[in-house]
Amino acid sequence: MINLLKLLRLCLAALLAAAFCVSAAYAQKWVKLAPFPDASEEVYGVTSGGKLYILGGLAPAWTPKGLVYEYDPATDKWTKKNNMPVPAHHVALAESNGKIYVMGGFTKPQSGPTAWVPIDNAWEYDPANDTWKALAPLPTKRGSPTAAVVNGKIYVIGGATTNEGSKESSIHPARPHRVVGTNEVYDPATNTWETRSPMPTARNHVAVGVVNGKIYVIGGRLGSGFIGRAANTDTVEGYDPATDQWSAALNRMPTPRSALTFGTHKGKIYVAGGELQTAYMAAAFRAVEAYDPATNSWSSISPLEFPRHGAGGDVLGNRFHVVTGVVQASGSGGHSDVDYHHALVLDSK
Repeated sequence: MINLLKLLRLCLAALLAAAFCVSAAYAQKWVKLAPFPDASEEVYGVTSGGKLYILGGLAPAWTPKGLVYEYDPATDKWTKKNNMPVPAHHVALAESNGKIYVMGGFTKPQSGPTAWVPIDNAWEYDPANDTWKALAPLPTKRGSPTAAVVNGKIYVIGGATTNEGSKESSIHPARPHRVVGTNEVYDPATNTWETRSPMPTARNHVAVGVVNGKIYVIGGRLGSGFIGRAANTDTVEGYDPATDQWSAALNRMPTPRSALTFGTHKGKIYVAGGELQTAYMAAAFRAVEAYDPATNSWSSISPLEFPRHGAGGDVLGNRFHVVTGVVQASGSGGHSDVDYHHALVLDSK
């Protein structure tokens, strides 16, 4: 009897400890903010000058919207800005020295059946003047890459494009295309591009963060630009621009997924939402997880209230914003773009 009581006490202590760990992991709280004015999937977010910018958007029949909206946390209001000069979807965004850079993406064919046309467009957006400037084009046409800034240079990594030597001008779920690990760096000071060491695992629809001068590429999809043909990955790879070397010996993301929302705060990279499709299920995620490169470890964070993929966002101040998106996986029926705008309070300041 004594041994049984002791065992029960140990089990109770273990349960209490587990409950404490879960509550501690979910200590951060989500707050509801001003809804997004034009509910859309496939938007992308970046912060500049103390404000959040959401760009992109994809309408039915794969029609890019080219939206640009500015969010001011001081007033909790959205302001419409000048649209992208060439509306595109699945672009890469980065911010440097007060300017926002928009790289690559897909457009719609000028005629014929709809598809995704990879482009080499590169643009600089000036939030202060609400103006756009064309830049030297990417060396490689591709959509759904990611972009990160280190020492004022913009690294555009990964994506999807047409097969080499193919006569195809676009990609489509029913036709062969390729996913790339291409890594090209743009220097705003000289308006020039340089090719760097490719990412070891070719993928697209990834999350990215920069910590201590190194770039971390997280998750995404393999084999195709389309979730219905691709496999999600939990791979995390780090890139050091100073040495042009990649490291793959990093702890995997707990939940393999693609089409994530992401942001970096105090040395940790936060990833939220995403989507999944298999032969048996199609789903969007509520999961929110944080990667700490210093300890090469992951932690679970308070999940989204509603599952979403294709949402835009970034860390602004001490809040991780997740804006609009779709509440189910692509092609799973319906078209539920939502105007939700929530932010995770990461710390007191």
